[in-house]
Amino acid sequence: MHPARCSAPIQAYIGLGSNLGDSGATLRTALREIAALSGVQACTVSPFYRSAPVDASGPDFINAAALLATTLEPLSLLDALQAIELRHGRQRPYRNAPRTLDLDLLLHGDAVLDTPRLILPHPRMHERAFVLRPLQDLAPTIVLPQGPIGDLIAGVAGQAIERLPAENR
Repeated sequence: MHPARCSAPIQAYIGLGSNLGDSGATLRTALREIAALSGVQACTVSPFYRSAPVDASGPDFINAAALLATTLEPLSLLDALQAIELRHGRQRPYRNAPRTLDLDLLLHGDAVLDTPRLILPHPRMHERAFVLRPLQDLAPTIVLPQGPIGDLIAGVAGQAIERLPAENR
């Protein structure tokens, strides 16, 4: 079965995170796998960040965001992202558990979805500095449903996040 495709490339944003194992290496490998997906024509990556877990325990996360030009429909892209997570040992023992790899589909063009498998735009991205800061690196003037990204970042200023030097990406 072939993944469902759009006729023209759509801009999709992915949030990436890891807090188990060699998180930086995991993100770098996952990004290569995402860029190699059939239906992904381009992949631009933000700097990497270190952030404390939000609503969770465990070690700090390494986070990033990716901007894709893709012809994959949202659910087909989600399937591909979840397959990459599984190849990296992703387990879901409980909500917000530490993870080897977390790939969240944040935005897919102007798509608005509310299904049991996928909600777009991502419903909690505006509450998380670890999503907003890398997203702002890729799209400095983006306006999310909750408002301009700069305003949203001001609202999460109390969340600890640190941009990593280029050699750690």
